[in-house]
Amino acid sequence: MFNDVGPLELVTLVVLAVLVFGPEKLPKLIQDVTRTIRKIREFSESAKADIRDELGPEFKDFEFEDLNPKTFIRKQLDNDELGLKEIRNGFDLKKEMAEVTDAVHGRESESAAAGGSSDGTAGGTVDMTKKPEADERPPYDADAT
Repeated sequence: MFNDVGPLELVTLVVLAVLVFGPEKLPKLIQDVTRTIRKIREFSESAKADIRDELGPEFKDFEFEDLNPKTFIRKQLDNDELGLKEIRNGFDLKKEMAEVTDAVHGRESESAAAGGSSDGTAGGTVDMTKKPEADERPPYDADAT
């Protein structure tokens, strides 16, 4: 609850409380505050139990912490039913980048060499590095000029 309160701030709060409430009233005030916090916790726990009872047996393992969006997303991503680990492991970024680099530099990559055909296309892809033949002219479009 007070994770970000440092030791100097804590000492300042204690000194301020002694000055404001006095040493006579401070123990009673601490007792009242702790009693109120205890009642709030009991009320919260009974409300959680009532909600779980009303939800029924299919939600017996329901946790209210799961309603936190960060916790919910983390729990769903850790769930292996989605197959995200297989997708993540199946994607090889280095291999993909090597293939792109080979295509840019005009070299044939290992996967294209293994499954490529004799006309320069690999698996139905078009070779963008292929130079047009000298007698092959692009089609003339009169509307474009």
